[in-house]
Amino acid sequence: MHLGIVILAAGQGTRMKSSLPKVLHPLAGRPLLGHVLETAAALAPTRTVVVYGHGGERVPASFAQRDGVLWVEQTPQLGTGHAVQQAIPHLGGCDRVLVLYGDVPLVEAGTLQGLLGRPEPVALLSVRLADPTGYGRVVRDGASRVRRIVEQKDATDEERAVEEVNTGIMVLDATRLSGWLGRLSNANAQGEYYLTDVIAMAVGDGLPVEAVAAPDPLEVAGVNDRAQLAQLEREWQRRAAERLMRAGVTLADPARFDLRGTLRHGRDVSIDVNVIVEGTVVLGDDVRIGANTTLRDAVIADGAQVLENCVIEDASIGPRSRIGPFSRLRPGTRLLGDAHVGNFVEIKNSEVGPGSKVNHLSYVGDSTVGCDVNVGAGTITCNYDGANKHRTVIGDRAFIGSNTALVAPIAVGEGATVGAGTTLTRDAPAEALTVARAKQATITGWKRPVKKK
Repeated sequence: MHLGIVILAAGQGTRMKSSLPKVLHPLAGRPLLGHVLETAAALAPTRTVVVYGHGGERVPASFAQRDGVLWVEQTPQLGTGHAVQQAIPHLGGCDRVLVLYGDVPLVEAGTLQGLLGRPEPVALLSVRLADPTGYGRVVRDGASRVRRIVEQKDATDEERAVEEVNTGIMVLDATRLSGWLGRLSNANAQGEYYLTDVIAMAVGDGLPVEAVAAPDPLEVAGVNDRAQLAQLEREWQRRAAERLMRAGVTLADPARFDLRGTLRHGRDVSIDVNVIVEGTVVLGDDVRIGANTTLRDAVIADGAQVLENCVIEDASIGPRSRIGPFSRLRPGTRLLGDAHVGNFVEIKNSEVGPGSKVNHLSYVGDSTVGCDVNVGAGTITCNYDGANKHRTVIGDRAFIGSNTALVAPIAVGEGATVGAGTTLTRDAPAEALTVARAKQATITGWKRPVKKK
């Protein structure tokens, strides 16, 4: 069986009140459409076609790195039936067609596999809602057989009282679908070609139609405004947090954790409140992440601790290292084992060796720091001359006194000591004390100036 998937993503999203196409609004750090494409890929289709419209080329351009997707523009936009018509010429060789929606991000592959498992030529996904306002109703006959779907604007009062609604997701025999689409009419309140009208056509042709109930209304909920987007964001995060906890991760409060990428983890990982994970993050065994921390494309090895209020981006932290609180590790930072980085320290594009410490109010950029180095409070590497970046090299066991400026390019030898308050402009030799600061002087009898009356 060859499956074709059509994802409808042409809607304007007027109620979002945004210049950004609705399907590109982010949920859990990815566009809504990205979630649907990922689910579609899990079904291993022969072909996937996305029908886009509002926003033009911004939609396919946002997924330029994704292979195996055909993009078809719907212009003008004349309804869901018309949208599927645009995709049909690209589905040659497919036996069945599954229709999904780019603004329904939480539908799961398992639910869709259950729908695809139905033998009927037409099967749709329905759901029961206590308040079905705005949805097309599934109309059944006295024997509970599906007869048609009626949109709310075209429904009678009796039909509007029906609680079973159409999610829009359906699977259809590809050959028959082509014929049904050619018979669609726009004689309705919206003046559009409804895909749902093919249900009544199938029944009229004497074919059985099955409605499969979705397990959870939120799984098939669409996004029409920012309030609904926020509701689905929290539901996605709840599910992600539950999966992590079942896999052995401790979350201090799952309602205050945000996963906006991919998290891989070892055993006995503990994550405090208000932690944000973005991109690809890897946490080893026994890692502790403090409150209010952002991790973005980071690798944190076994036994490392990240204390409160840290930002770690595109950085690698070695085993048993201790970071924070209030530390920022910028791209290209690599801390080897047992390193300490403390309060209000920023490190960028640098390697810090095993056992080294940068504990207070310092900036280390474009540097190589050896093992067992102590960098005193207030130390900065002056790595930028206004045009180019230059590198600082600090040898093993060096001691950098507080309030030191290392003007790169420069090297500090192994075992060297640099006195507090030094501005170092030439290399400091190994195993020696280097001091470069103004001579202290005291002027007796000096008086502070006072304001003139």
